[in-house]
Amino acid sequence: MDLETGLYQKQVKKESWKTVITLAYQSLGVVYGDLSTSPLYVYKSTFAEDIRHSETNEEIFGVLSFVFWTLTLVPLLKYVFIVLRADDNGEGGTFALYSLLCRHARVNSLPNCQVADEELHEYKKDSIGLAPNSNFGASLKSTLEKYRVLQRFLLVLALIGTCMVIGDGVLTPAISVFSAVSGLELSMSKEHHKYVEVPVACIILIGLFALQHYGTHRVGFLFAPVVLTWLLCISTIGIYNIVHWNPHVYQALSPYYMYKFLRKTQRGGWMSLGGILLCITGSEAMFADLGHFSQLSIKIAFTSLVYPSLVLAYMGQAAYLSKHHVVDGDYRIGFYVSVPDKLRWPVFVIAILAAVVGSQAIITGTFSIIKQCSALGCFPRVKIVHTSSKIHGQIYIPEINWTLMLLCLAVTVGFRDTKRMGNASGLAVITVMLVTTCLMSLVIVLCWHKSVFLAICFVFFFGTIEALYFTASLIKFLEGAWVPIALSFIFLIIMCVWHFGTLKKYEYDVQNKVSINWLLSLGPSLGIVRVPGIGLIHTELVSGIPAIFSHFVTNLPAFHQVLVFLCIKSVPVPHVRPEERFLVGHVGPREYRLYRCIVRYGYRDFHKDDMEFEKDLVCSIAEYIRSGKMEPKGANDDVGKEDDKMTVVGTCSTHTDGIQLSEDDGDIKESASTSELREIRSPPVIHHRKRVRFIIPESPQIDQGTREELQELMEAREAGIAYILGHSYMRAKQGSSMLKKLVINYGYEFLRRNSRAQAYALNVPHASTLEVGMIYRV
Repeated sequence: MDLETGLYQKQVKKESWKTVITLAYQSLGVVYGDLSTSPLYVYKSTFAEDIRHSETNEEIFGVLSFVFWTLTLVPLLKYVFIVLRADDNGEGGTFALYSLLCRHARVNSLPNCQVADEELHEYKKDSIGLAPNSNFGASLKSTLEKYRVLQRFLLVLALIGTCMVIGDGVLTPAISVFSAVSGLELSMSKEHHKYVEVPVACIILIGLFALQHYGTHRVGFLFAPVVLTWLLCISTIGIYNIVHWNPHVYQALSPYYMYKFLRKTQRGGWMSLGGILLCITGSEAMFADLGHFSQLSIKIAFTSLVYPSLVLAYMGQAAYLSKHHVVDGDYRIGFYVSVPDKLRWPVFVIAILAAVVGSQAIITGTFSIIKQCSALGCFPRVKIVHTSSKIHGQIYIPEINWTLMLLCLAVTVGFRDTKRMGNASGLAVITVMLVTTCLMSLVIVLCWHKSVFLAICFVFFFGTIEALYFTASLIKFLEGAWVPIALSFIFLIIMCVWHFGTLKKYEYDVQNKVSINWLLSLGPSLGIVRVPGIGLIHTELVSGIPAIFSHFVTNLPAFHQVLVFLCIKSVPVPHVRPEERFLVGHVGPREYRLYRCIVRYGYRDFHKDDMEFEKDLVCSIAEYIRSGKMEPKGANDDVGKEDDKMTVVGTCSTHTDGIQLSEDDGDIKESASTSELREIRSPPVIHHRKRVRFIIPESPQIDQGTREELQELMEAREAGIAYILGHSYMRAKQGSSMLKKLVINYGYEFLRRNSRAQAYALNVPHASTLEVGMIYRV
């Protein structure tokens, strides 16, 4: 199951074998559900149309040989022994590879990056920033950093892989559940069975998606036993079929049978590779779900149980079919026909449960990758619900869930057979693998600092295998393969439009920043009445004063006594340590009581709720004030160097020897002995409201100015916090191209209006929100 934090995953590697074996067992339900159910539909899809099962057995043995070597070369050799090593601080997947490349070659697509971000612990890990050893690696790095078009191509490549994963989230539940339900065909006539199969599959799919909002933590403990039971079941049946029907089927594992297969079937055999490809569907999950487990646990689970079970299952089916050539229609060549009659109904139930578990894993993975895209500015803001307060990473996105359900039902009802579903699913799977191969070749040179020869060998060897399967899948465009292409195209357009609009909005903010001289000319009161309270002005800028602030000052009669320019941003690392969460600094002279606070999250981090976040925010500013790491009056005039003057401050729990915040009348949970602490209390008030106290260490001594600043911050916190948000409307400026007007005026604005509001994305309480509208001409 998911671990509470990414940091815990690193500790696992140092723990006992007992822990590793436990994680390997748990990974069966999360990682291998999809891959383990592939025997349900591989042979059926392969023999659907392009080739026929003859009495010479050349076809069935050739398919078995292809399946065996595909399983051996792609999941085992490529993923287990190579790709799993390319983790991003324990995280895996397409975005992990892209994140690694962003940091090593500085091709980050995020606009508000800072030099301070490169000092993060996970940013610097694994020799980040070291120059590649080879001249080619150095020239490749400089070329990527120099040309924006190459950086955009790299981003689009990562997004294509991401979109295909989302497409797989539609197709995998459909084909897995439909194939499991197809076991009914052996208990009724073909005419009746086709009227039962689709409704039963749709009912199961609706139930699967309807239960998503409850989360998987309540039934998650059943996932691993279900998949384990399924693997033991198919391997046992496989051994029985091998011994009972054809003990010499092992000879078909020889690559020579692949040659015989292609020589006899020719074009039909090549086209049937689209069905054989399905034996490795779900392999990408080994890498994508790496953050929940450890490399060693995933390797142990695959090599010791999953891989042998799958090989035995495919060998058993081939052994049975090699002795049964008279079939009553092609639908009889499938998984259930090789299951002994007495075991058919129990196996049918286990297969449905395994298909549901495999579908659950890909649905959860789709939620996770949408969250990562949204964090990196490549997907509109969506509602993210954390279904477990204890297990990090278990999330639910209502909009995506119901969209996936409708698309999944449409595929099931529209296709109604595994052949076209298999064509669609196969193209999605192999495209993701091709993207991983391309990104891995860059990782080998730029991140691992290996020779370009190794990268070329990697691309040539695995790229050739995957390109062969890709062409065989693409040729089935009109027979179902168009579905993942259409879905990916739609999601890719959404991602590119949102990312382009986000960049243009940030560029507008940067170009229209307010001069620091204008702020200084207003004086400490900013030319308006300063009332008690803290005003949090949300901005995407990491330096300078946003234009929206001048809009506030000129249109509002009063403003809060403490103002904080709050920037919540994502950085290209999976997790940011709590002690590195905040960057705090002054804006303008000290007596203005203007602060900048940059809150940094990794793309897999959990955003805290508003109450806990507010406490950490105020505490971080107080600790910054107490630490004395600030400039004298007027030292902040040079806004261009503001980045260098900000201080890294952790959350309340990380600086236990520093300032602590108490907001209730109960006992204070002190982090040091009472003799070492002092209290700054807010003055008594007549009406009832929450009392705020800062608990400050006795040493070092703080001066009177610092004490006054802390006192004012405390009073402001007690008066309350208000969130001031700029509500922007984007419009392409006059003279822009027709395409830009279409993208900004219609595409981006449509997505903005139909996505979650900024206040919701920040977990801002509605009663404390003030929104001011502005029109951006970009």
